[in-house]
Amino acid sequence: MIKLLTTALFAIPMSAASAPTAVLSAAPIAPAPIVQSAEPAVPSGWAGIPDDDLMLVDFADGKRVTIWMASGFAPVHVANMRKIARAGWWNDASVYRVQDNYVTQWGDATESKPAAAGIVLAPPAEYEWPAAGTMLTANPYRDAYASVTGFSADGWPLAGDGKQQWLPHCYGMVGVARNLAPDTGTGGDLYAVIGHAPRHLDRNIAVVGRVIEGMAALSALPRGTGGGLGLYENPVQRVPIVRVTIVSDLPAENRPHFEFMKPTSPDFARYLEGRANRQPPFFTVPAHAVDLCNLPVPVRAVKR
Repeated sequence: MIKLLTTALFAIPMSAASAPTAVLSAAPIAPAPIVQSAEPAVPSGWAGIPDDDLMLVDFADGKRVTIWMASGFAPVHVANMRKIARAGWWNDASVYRVQDNYVTQWGDATESKPAAAGIVLAPPAEYEWPAAGTMLTANPYRDAYASVTGFSADGWPLAGDGKQQWLPHCYGMVGVARNLAPDTGTGGDLYAVIGHAPRHLDRNIAVVGRVIEGMAALSALPRGTGGGLGLYENPVQRVPIVRVTIVSDLPAENRPHFEFMKPTSPDFARYLEGRANRQPPFFTVPAHAVDLCNLPVPVRAVKR
């Protein structure tokens, strides 16, 4: 049976008690100019993503996807993913499922390949964790699936209920495919959300990362038709993977570098306000609302 979707991110506890972010701008502007004008040289505004948390997926068609792995929230699954990549296990894998408005999934389509050596075959269910103990930059706007939402200091969106917190299934998030519970998936089969955020999957699957570059390589593929799940019925349709690389394994001069806007920065508060309340001349009625999944933490490539 083809593994079902599962998504696992870092398992770091966070506090749900933080007050909503105050609106800082009397005259809000569009989000894109805020991001473009934010100074990369200001340490208080941006932070680098560790090389060991970046994974490059190269496809036979020449396209590349860069994944930021959530090692702080799904440490066991992410450790498996690093071992699987370093073993070359994905080098003959493929994209074998593309379900419209849902997910693109890749791994071993045959489900017959032995697992990579040294991985944890039954990881814990890294789906949620206690909210107490970690500060949260709050999203002051309502969310349909969680009473508390916001952002961790290290740049991840978080949903919660005041007692537990979890990584949400937003566009571009990466999860671990699994079979029926209690299976939690090893990390060998992964998927990326390519449609409207399937938040019903939250706390049911391990979210392990986010696509931060090359999303079109996954979202623009032909849709599959098999089994009502978007499976590619003809093996010829599958998109082969040629290599998966952890950036820290590359020579220093060949490593791509990325940084994220700190959720604690003034620029992020202005960005959040701009996403919630779009401005004239095109917009005439501000929404005064924004879903957590419509607040992606800005990420950009940088040179070092």
